Amino acid sequence: MATKSAASHPDSPAARLLASKRPLVIGHRGYSHFAPENTLASFKLAMAAGADLVELDYHRSKDGKLVVIHDPTLDRTTDVSERWKQKHVRVESRTAAEIQRLDAGSWFDRRYAGERIPLLSEALGTIQKGNVALIERKAGEPQSCIQLLREKKLLNKVVVQAFDWRFLTHYHEQEPDQILGALGPPNVMPDGSKPGAREKRLSATWLDELVKTGAKVAVWNQQISKQGITQAHERGLRVWVYTINAPDLANRLLDMGVDGLITNNTSLIWRTLALRANANR
Repeated sequence: MATKSAASHPDSPAARLLASKRPLVIGHRGYSHFAPENTLASFKLAMAAGADLVELDYHRSKDGKLVVIHDPTLDRTTDVSERWKQKHVRVESRTAAEIQRLDAGSWFDRRYAGERIPLLSEALGTIQKGNVALIERKAGEPQSCIQLLREKKLLNKVVVQAFDWRFLTHYHEQEPDQILGALGPPNVMPDGSKPGAREKRLSATWLDELVKTGAKVAVWNQQISKQGITQAHERGLRVWVYTINAPDLANRLLDMGVDGLITNNTSLIWRTLALRANANR
């Protein structure tokens, strides 16, 4: 049986963040500027640096487990090529146990040797101890994520996002309580065509389609405008922008009124916010 919606639970961690009156600082794949992305080490570092949300990605393994990794292949962020003498090894082609035997830290720095690709359940066990996870679905049907969040009693205590808006729509139909973020722009326009450069900007057309998914956040690239943000706010949506690692760009976006910045460098964005606050005293 579904519980009340997030709007009826203003004290839930995710709902409180959505209602925040200040811009949120969101750690992209943890603190990926200083630690190997999508590892427990990276998540812990982002938490220590004060990220409001810690973003991560997941794929499904061969045996149906949700594993935390950005790419559909294991090559870039593990030692799979050296260990298994293979290239272009897809996550879905190996079991979770096999994947977790790989080294997911040495590629970044030798001091992170031995870091594993965590299961989503393990990552949530770390992040949700005092923080909020922003879970990006890369592959898999809604039910597997919904079931995990139900089992761990984390509905409304995390935010789930995806580029696949059909996934979001189906997720919302099955679990309307969960706060969702629609990543954009999607690869397909509402009429089925591929978006050109102009169509990729956050616009009223996209926002009207986004609302239909049940999402509460437009998580967009840097092709946004003050008008687009205003239009999102008029629809009751928040706007988070990815991936912002430069103070000048962060300040321009903040001047437009964005509600959150996704960054590889959590501390840099906090410093930018601090300097803005000091200048406005």
